[in-house]
Amino acid sequence: MGITAMIPDTTIGQLYVEADSRWGEIWDDKAARMLILLMFPRKHRKMMELHGDITEHGQPVMTVFHRPREEAKLLEKQGFDARSASFQFVDIASLDLGSWMQQLIVQEKWLRGTIDIMPVPFSMGLPAQRGFETMNILCFRHPDISPLERYYLPFPPSSIPGKCFVSLPRRQAAELARQQAEVLGVGRLVRKTKIIEQEAPIEALPPEVKSTEEAGLDAVIDNFSDQIMEGIIAQAEEIVNVELPNNPLDTPATMEETTTEIISSVTNNVEIPSIEEPEEVIEMSDVEIEFRALVTELIDAGVAPTEMMDDPRWEDISERAMATGFETWPVFLELTAVQ
Repeated sequence: MGITAMIPDTTIGQLYVEADSRWGEIWDDKAARMLILLMFPRKHRKMMELHGDITEHGQPVMTVFHRPREEAKLLEKQGFDARSASFQFVDIASLDLGSWMQQLIVQEKWLRGTIDIMPVPFSMGLPAQRGFETMNILCFRHPDISPLERYYLPFPPSSIPGKCFVSLPRRQAAELARQQAEVLGVGRLVRKTKIIEQEAPIEALPPEVKSTEEAGLDAVIDNFSDQIMEGIIAQAEEIVNVELPNNPLDTPATMEETTTEIISSVTNNVEIPSIEEPEEVIEMSDVEIEFRALVTELIDAGVAPTEMMDDPRWEDISERAMATGFETWPVFLELTAVQ
């Protein structure tokens, strides 16, 4: 089994250059590798993006999708409907090809053949067009997809820009993550050294020896302090308790009742405004609203989630969603999971 990661804005050729720095020991630059083309219905694209998660392989597998646009005319001349299929180029180690295709061929009855990858004629005037030599590679197609002899590209397959899906072997990827964590110091216990500061011994000061004059001055001050304290004590003994007037209006209970009445009268005359919190409004694009409505309509009609993609409106909405950057798959899972 593998772990699939999506790397945006890159090419297979660029991943080749960065392979050693990205994957370290997982990448074997001496391993024989090959390029193949997979053709399948568009509704299977999400599953094929994560095909490496359910397949055993020993080396990284790099894939990229290509959608023919102006090149679709060249496919239609061969009697092939370009809108019926997704095209996935897979760069894989030769030893991993058998396990990668085993389930597709044995269980789903995929068909094997060859196909010529040819450059688009310069007469079409496509921008950023680059010439390359014609390549004859293996091609595996879903049984629902018609055969195709020639596939046209404006540049080599290794230079197709976009989202590349890389599947790394799970065990090696886990080991690589552990090694990187050790390099970064993650999860390691750093022993702290306890530093004990030894206090310097305090030297005892010699007793202070007072002179005769200082001793006499201290005696005078002590005598004066004693006289002051005797006077304060004598005055305190002469204090007589004085009774306070017994006025019921000044009792704490009466004052508390008066205060309560004042507060209640004030609060009854003042209107306290109510604070209403505004409800959070989630804005949705027109494409998302239309997509949600379509899925909800199909669910109400009793259509199974696996058959919803056969609806003719599905493909049109999916293309417009992809153009605006809206991911339909999470919303589809959310709506079908609720049901």
